[in-house]
This record gives sequence, structure tokens and C-alpha cells, in this order.
Amino acid sequence: MNSISKIFAVLIAVLLLYLYPISAAFEQQDDISELVVLKATTTFVDAVRDKGYVSPTMYNDFMEAIAATGNTFDVQMEHGSKKYVAVYDDPTRPETFRGSYEVHYDAFYNAQILPILFPNSAAKKDDPSRRYKLRVGDTFAVTVKNTNRTPGTILFDFLNQAISPNDKIFIPYGGMVRNEMD
Repeated sequence: MNSISKIFAVLIAVLLLYLYPISAAFEQQDDISELVVLKATTTFVDAVRDKGYVSPTMYNDFMEAIAATGNTFDVQMEHGSKKYVAVYDDPTRPETFRGSYEVHYDAFYNAQILPILFPNSAAKKDDPSRRYKLRVGDTFAVTVKNTNRTPGTILFDFLNQAISPNDKIFIPYGGMVRNEMD
């Protein structure tokens, strides 16, 4: 019986001396990665909202900043545009204007934004035609979530015999565009 308690004491000692500090270090690394991604996302979105456009350089700098964490990410951009459309009884006749307007919302995503930033042409990176332009009052939002299993998640799952979701880092951030490009 005494040998069983010694084996148990050795297992507890190994757990406390090695696994807990490693687990805590990986959790701290995940927390730091989340803070880095949060800062990069807020900086990118605020720059877009202040400038009124997204340039290839801005996007590449943002992607490099979040890639520095060593994780892989799914980045989704969304541009919301609000339009006012006059209401007519017969749209072909201007005299049938009802005196009111309808609000229409258009949404544009990565599929529409990235081809403007990275066209299949020889245009230089700082060419104004490669800027995705927004207007004052539009909304711009970015959602970033990791697609890989972080070291902290892997160790946590190993110790607990669990399967955690991959998206430990999830950052949604956006707002209204304050300026627009000349």
C-alpha cells in the first residue's frame, strides 16, 4: 500500500512541476495572441473608417500583424452601404413621385473587396485604382477567428480528454465610416 501512495505522489509531483506550468504558459500565449489580434484588428478597422478606403498595403500590414502570432485566421470583411431610393407609383414617370424614400442596404464582402485590392493586372500596389472606397455613413466591420488549434487548446484537450472548438480567438470589430477619400 505504501508503494501505491509513493507512485501517486510522484504522479502528482510531475503534474504540478511540469504540466501545470506548461499549460499556464500556453494559455498565456493564447491570451497574448488574442490581444495582438485585437489590437491589429482595431487599428486596421479604425484606419479604414478614418481614411474611407482599404488599400492593399493596409490589408497586407494587417494580415502580417495577425500572422505574427503563429496562428492561422479566417478574416471576413463586410462593407455596408446605405442608399435612399425615391418611391414612385410608376418609375418611368417622374410626376408619380410619392414624396417619400425607402432605405436600401447593400452589403459587400471579401468576394467583392479583395478583387479590387488585388486585381489581375500589373497596377502598382499604391495605384489609386486598387483602393476599395467607402463613403461617409457606410459601415465597415472585420471578423477574425483562428482556424488552427492553438497550443493551449491542444494541451487542455489532452489533459481533459476533450475536443474543444478551434475558434478560441474570435474578434468582431467595426463601425461607421467617418471620412471618405477625395
